[in-house]
Amino acid sequence: MNAEQRIKDLGLVLPPVPKPVGNYVGGVQTGNLLFMSGVGPRKPDGTLIKGKLGATMSVDEGYQAARVVGLNMLANIRGQLGSLDKVKRVVKVLGMVNATPDFEDPPKVINGFSDLFVEVFGDAGRGGRSAVGMATLPFQMAVEVEMVLEVSD
Repeated sequence: MNAEQRIKDLGLVLPPVPKPVGNYVGGVQTGNLLFMSGVGPRKPDGTLIKGKLGATMSVDEGYQAARVVGLNMLANIRGQLGSLDKVKRVVKVLGMVNATPDFEDPPKVINGFSDLFVEVFGDAGRGGRSAVGMATLPFQMAVEVEMVLEVSD
C-alpha cells in the first residue's frame, strides 16, 4: 500500500511539522526502528485541544483529539523520513490520556489515533499498544501519543 497516495485518497491534510517545545528531537532512528517523541493534539491554527477526560471532555471529544494527534504524528513521521511510504509497520503505540482517576475508557480515546493509522497503513498500522490515563499532560492537552515504527531504508 502506498501511504502517501492513501493520505490523498482519504482527503487528509497533514499540518506543518511542529517544533519541539523542549530539549529533544521529534524522532530518532536506529537501524530500522524509528522512535517518535510524544505528540499532542495541535489544531491547524496552532492551538492545542485541552481538557480532562471524565471531567470536561466526552469520550467522543477525546477520540477526535486523538485523531488530531494522529495527523500531527503522520506529519512528524513524514518530516523524519521524507515519505510515509518508508513506514513498514507500527511496532508500538503509547497513548496517554489526561483523565480523572475514575476514567475507565483511555482505550476508546486512543482508538482515534489507532483507527487513523489503520486507515492510512492498513494492517501494518496496527501494532502493540498501551492506553493509559494520566493525572496531567503538558499544557493540559487532552491526549499525547508516542510510538515506535519499523521503517525501510
